[in-house]
Amino acid sequence: MVIDKIGKFTVLGTLGSGAHSNILHVRRAEDDREYALKLVPIESKEDMKFLEQAKHEFRVGQMLNHPNLVKVYAFETETGWFSGPKKAKLLIEYVPGKTMDRLPLQRMAKLLRICERIADGLMHMHKQGVFHADMKPNNLILERGTRVKVLDYGLAWIKGEPKDRVQGTPEYMAPETVSHKLVNERTDIYNLGATMYRLVTLQNTPNWVSPADGLPMTGKVFKEQLKPVKVANPVVPEGFADLIHACIQPNAVMRPERMSQVQGTLDQLADEAAAKLDDPGVLDE
Repeated sequence: MVIDKIGKFTVLGTLGSGAHSNILHVRRAEDDREYALKLVPIESKEDMKFLEQAKHEFRVGQMLNHPNLVKVYAFETETGWFSGPKKAKLLIEYVPGKTMDRLPLQRMAKLLRICERIADGLMHMHKQGVFHADMKPNNLILERGTRVKVLDYGLAWIKGEPKDRVQGTPEYMAPETVSHKLVNERTDIYNLGATMYRLVTLQNTPNWVSPADGLPMTGKVFKEQLKPVKVANPVVPEGFADLIHACIQPNAVMRPERMSQVQGTLDQLADEAAAKLDDPGVLDE
């Protein structure tokens, strides 16, 4: 059976699904605007952690206000007749476009500006005392041109609060997150660096989460296994390749200290790349 109404929302389609959620494209009757509606089923006591994660995502969303960070507008729960919450709902900004893990390789001038805008959004998060902790292409949605939004604050950590558990996506996690459950500005810089590596090479960096039957990853092995950016894709500008390698240094102290440094370098590189284009309008395509 096709559900075309959920309360005050008309369902226009499905945007995606996660490990324990579905995201619908909806239109709200009262303002005739389109939104994303994230539905989180709560079917057992074990699912209460997903309810808390949804509440957390809403709280983080309320702390943020930046054009490259998706907005989270509202949170509510649906209760059963004789029980507790049955479903959590998050009303989120609808962003037309595709997540960046589903896109082909972009031209470098365009990708530099996209990455600069992602870094600018993360810089805003850090100023609010929030660390994303799960930056990856799946959590980036590209609209037309260089307009990009960072999604999903479910694993974000608010500075000063306890960390019950540290999760993330193994291909993008910093080594110190894997080994010591650390989350901070430099781990977000690593996550962004691994994301940029994937976007410019269409390959992943070596994984710090060791397989059960394998040897643990070390800095030496990481550097041996890592294919240099310029080897994987020779058209990447030298400065861009250097920045990516700086961001994914196994030793956190060797990475840029602040996201503002990453954003500033990307801004300069994006300006230089745009200046070399015969038609800068292609960046808006």
